[in-house]
Amino acid sequence: MDKKLYVISGSSGVGKGTVLKGFLDRNPEFMLSVSCTTRAPRDGERDGVNYFFLTKEEFQTCIDNDKFLEWAEFAGNRYGTKKKYIHQCLSEGKNVILEIDTKGALQVKTKMPEAVLIFIAPPSLEILEQRLRGRHTEDEETIQKRLHEVKQELARAEKFDYKIINDDINKAISELEDIVKNA
Repeated sequence: MDKKLYVISGSSGVGKGTVLKGFLDRNPEFMLSVSCTTRAPRDGERDGVNYFFLTKEEFQTCIDNDKFLEWAEFAGNRYGTKKKYIHQCLSEGKNVILEIDTKGALQVKTKMPEAVLIFIAPPSLEILEQRLRGRHTEDEETIQKRLHEVKQELARAEKFDYKIINDDINKAISELEDIVKNA
């Protein structure tokens, strides 16, 4: 059976990481891709585990040399996935899950049409705002930028293969398992 690339997207604060952790705990045969970013690490994040943390100059060199499968700029930082990393994982027989924003997901679909795109949506915009504020990791300006971006993300999500509303974590994990099993 050919291995697949599954792309998970959703607005910041929607619970993508929690859904993915639950999914991966129950499905250890899947691996989570590690993306590159120019943002600073949050407390507890480690280079090469949560992200590959690159300088802006290193990231630009990768863009200039067409090293990314996708990349996007969001809230003043850049995020990207190296092509070689994904192709190597797939060729090693691994099912890969890539957690990225909607712009990057659509870039992946253009370059790898066989990729399965899954959008995780918040139950409501009000609940999403509460989650973002509850993290206490960003200033008000960043929160406002993220909330503004949500509307654009929801529009891009219409081009995705599947959509999961994260109103109950166990239900969202089960829906993701069903999608992966049948995609």
